[in-house]
Amino acid sequence: MILSIISLALVSSTFTFISATYYTKRKFKANSTSTTSLEKTMKELESNKYPAKAHNLKVKRNLLGKKEKLDVAHTALFISGGQVESIKYCDQTKPFRQNRYFFYLSGVNVPGASILFNFNTEKLTLFLPDIDYDDVMWSGMPLSAQDALEKFDVDEVLYAERINSSLNDLSHYTIYTTDVDNINDPHLSELLKPSDPNFFYALDEARLTKDWYEIELLREAARITDNCHLSVMSALPIEKNEGHMHAEFTYHAIRQGSKFQGYDPICCSGTNCGTLHYVKNDEPMDKRQSVLIDAGAEWENYTADVTRCFPLSGKFTKEHREIYEAVLDMQSVVMEKIAPGVHWDELHLLAHRVLIRQFLKLGIFKEEYSENEIFERKASLCFFPHGLGHLLGLDTHDVGGYPNYNDPDPLLKFLRLRRPLEKNMVVTNEPGIYFNPFLIKEYLEKHPERTEVVDREVMKKYLYVGGVRIEDDILVTDDGYENLTKITSDPDEIERIVSASLSKGRSHFHAIV
Repeated sequence: MILSIISLALVSSTFTFISATYYTKRKFKANSTSTTSLEKTMKELESNKYPAKAHNLKVKRNLLGKKEKLDVAHTALFISGGQVESIKYCDQTKPFRQNRYFFYLSGVNVPGASILFNFNTEKLTLFLPDIDYDDVMWSGMPLSAQDALEKFDVDEVLYAERINSSLNDLSHYTIYTTDVDNINDPHLSELLKPSDPNFFYALDEARLTKDWYEIELLREAARITDNCHLSVMSALPIEKNEGHMHAEFTYHAIRQGSKFQGYDPICCSGTNCGTLHYVKNDEPMDKRQSVLIDAGAEWENYTADVTRCFPLSGKFTKEHREIYEAVLDMQSVVMEKIAPGVHWDELHLLAHRVLIRQFLKLGIFKEEYSENEIFERKASLCFFPHGLGHLLGLDTHDVGGYPNYNDPDPLLKFLRLRRPLEKNMVVTNEPGIYFNPFLIKEYLEKHPERTEVVDREVMKKYLYVGGVRIEDDILVTDDGYENLTKITSDPDEIERIVSASLSKGRSHFHAIV
């Protein structure tokens, strides 16, 4: 049992400057982030460039490892980044989201940019889009080549007009690319080798483990996300609809400089919490007991992914508390086993066993059946149908996990990470328990051997809870882990936060609507 101190200072439309220091007893390691260390981290990021060259070299090594006969002297990679896309039949555009492979190899968030990396010379060239002078009146001058050279970890910056000649100079090379979707010149497309599985393997294995710079970006995304989750717990007097939680989270993310979330926030209440990726976020929350919010802010395209649950009344009901503590036990038992070399499959199955033990205590599983017998019948699948967690980075479900959605074992079918853990992987630890009518019908009632071990009368008492999921972002270290997520998951502390919020009433908060 470790005492962790979490100090979070928020600036909010719902409350003025408040400083809250939470002392939380956690069953896993968590380090506080002081203002001094935060400032130091930000200065380090600002004084260093995103390590694009190192990432390209990592991909080169991986590809050489996969293709020993690769002709390094005549190999290169070329990738076009994302472009601004118009909305059909409209003069507006979709929000720009950079191609994640391109960003990993460049650190560049400019629409329409491209990169070329020569394996022989190890020279990295960035191509900026040609200046559209008609657009300057509306948008201002774009980033100049000189400014880009100073900002990004590249050897050369050219404009797009030089792409043709640069690639023609390498016409005798094998030039790998992810795809030719943004290549509008058929001649250039012929010079490129798209969709090579070995190239994607090299890319994905490179992104699998994070360097110090990426870890600090993820740490900052986690810090912002902590504040956002705390803000949602702390503003219940003005959160009468699921959409209000969504608004509160995204508002605080933007206030902290995070304009995008890694995924659409999941904001649900009551029985809606039983839907794993609930998307409506629009139902009233009155007369409901429970809330689940799964949301993660981005920082420089790297995302957090955190889930918290809390009681709307400020006090867990008996059944909600029991299920919450069962999930917390699942997470905590798994957490202590996280270390390099441990296979993720084993941890996922361990979480199922902890669920079974908890359900035997609660009487949901009948006591005349043993843990092993219930496990072999896969009766826990109905209540915990998803994977324990996934890789995290530039994507919420980051690459390199190699899931097997055709696995004959239903306990493993939806597990997104199917390999041993390695140092500097970042993973989510997110067990859950759900009472979903569809899941009960499909995974319980259609399987008599599973239905037999469940006391349906006891189970009915928990249906209103909907579901509970607790999710933290975990860095695998030399001999264990570091929990990047600092917002409390202690149920007593959550009750205090929510109750303190409710005691202030609506008049305490600045909310026009």
